Amino acid sequence: MSGAHARGRAGRAASRRTAAPGKSALPQKAGLANEIAASLVVFLVALPLCIGVAVASGVPAELGIISGVIGGLVVGAARGSTLQVSGPAAGLAALVADTVAEHGLAVLAVIVLGSGLLQIVLGLVRLGRMFQAISLAVVQGMLAGIGLPLMVGQLYPMADAKAPGTPVENMAGLPGLLADVLTDRQAMIAALLGAVTIVLAFVWKKVPGPAGKVPAALVAVAIGSVVAALPGVDVRTLRVGDLLASVQVPGPAQFAELTNAAVLTSVVTFTVIASAESLFTAAAVDRMHSGPRTRYNTELIAQGAGNTLAGLVGALPITAVVARSSANVQAGARTRLSRTLHGLWLLAFALLLPQLLALIPISVLAGVLVHSGWKLLAPAEFPKMWRQDRGEFAVMTLTMLVIVATALLEGVLVGLAAGILLAAMRMSQTVIRQHVEEDTAKVVMAGNATFLRLPKVIEALESAAVSGKPRIRLDLTGVTHLDHACRNQVEEFTAQQRGNGLRVELLMPSPAGAGTAAPAPEAPPRPPAPDAEWFYLDTRPQPEEYAGRPPLRG
Repeated sequence: MSGAHARGRAGRAASRRTAAPGKSALPQKAGLANEIAASLVVFLVALPLCIGVAVASGVPAELGIISGVIGGLVVGAARGSTLQVSGPAAGLAALVADTVAEHGLAVLAVIVLGSGLLQIVLGLVRLGRMFQAISLAVVQGMLAGIGLPLMVGQLYPMADAKAPGTPVENMAGLPGLLADVLTDRQAMIAALLGAVTIVLAFVWKKVPGPAGKVPAALVAVAIGSVVAALPGVDVRTLRVGDLLASVQVPGPAQFAELTNAAVLTSVVTFTVIASAESLFTAAAVDRMHSGPRTRYNTELIAQGAGNTLAGLVGALPITAVVARSSANVQAGARTRLSRTLHGLWLLAFALLLPQLLALIPISVLAGVLVHSGWKLLAPAEFPKMWRQDRGEFAVMTLTMLVIVATALLEGVLVGLAAGILLAAMRMSQTVIRQHVEEDTAKVVMAGNATFLRLPKVIEALESAAVSGKPRIRLDLTGVTHLDHACRNQVEEFTAQQRGNGLRVELLMPSPAGAGTAAPAPEAPPRPPAPDAEWFYLDTRPQPEEYAGRPPLRG
């Protein structure tokens, strides 16, 4: 068999392996047409989201489109993931808005650039899967903590009003916002357009026939644009400038801000959140299809390359986005071509038809983001987590509340600390049995004795000391792990009670690193001598000359 023929057979076999179960590989023409059709669907979903995220972030709409183009043409062409689609994410909108308010739009570019470079480094050192080691409760709490402020914050532009500021201030201002809407006709029209957008987002998929395949956001944009053009309607619409003129490369003054500790903290924050969101999305998208799985380190490098370029041109940070990715899968995409082409359609639309963007009401885009915030909040996950694991429910709720009350980074750190503490508490299970036999107070411990269970250990030791018995027996041979705190407490207790004249018999666990050989059944260890104080069972393999003798004690 020739080498070319072998390669041909191998290629056909690979095509059969990557085809979805129960489905044959698409013919080349049909496959290309399918990818083009899917790319158009993703484009229609991505367009309002790119613009809406930019508006919610407090930056020009053009920057959202540029980030969408980079997410398609740069990240989309990379080999990390096949079907997930990247672009500006609603989950980062609040963080971007705070960063722009604090440091300015020019410094945001440096932060995004630094985050991209750091993502590339993390991917090169193969830490992509590290983000999968984060507790699911912390992840869901983080998403909920992003989603709730996003929803509340977008209720203001949905009524053509300006949000007061922090999430807590926005929540406190909702009664006043409602009063303003009820007394202002134009604000009421804007709010109704936003409300219609939210309703369409929930129910449009249930529309039968081909109409149900059209993205709900696009339908809402079309309806809103028509209503906004009617006589007597004066709602705020999108202002779009020149796409190329909006590109601003950061200069030396902006790079000098990297000496600012707050800016460096923002770089790390953007890196962690953008990477986590992208890789969590990759895991979710992999469950939607049967094609090639995500290469996590390669995907992290691809996301880093996209953010590096986005920072160089002053655009928004990029992550993988569930809404666009699921639309890509549902449209029947099979390769990276569809997500790459969607970036091309975004670029062509923004360059050739910018005047159409100026017809879109701001309230409709806000309604699209309210629905995105609802999906991030995922209220159904809270009762589900309560039923499954109340400890994880507490971690999830705490993470969300701290994010809402303070900031994203603080909330994630508190959530991680709470998750680690919960895991440590559950791993540190110490069983302590106490009883009295004749003149001896006995305390038997088993499990993991760590500092987290130190109060319980001290209570048992003190109970044995006040029992009034002249002899105390502490049996710790069933303890699988004895940390320094517990060991020190037991030894101090033993020395103290011996100093008080009591007879203390202490049996400690085998030293760490002992061999696995156990005493033979026919030669059990001899009982301890009456005057013994310390016992260590030596389970190491014995030399041949000691074979058959009882295990050594000392």
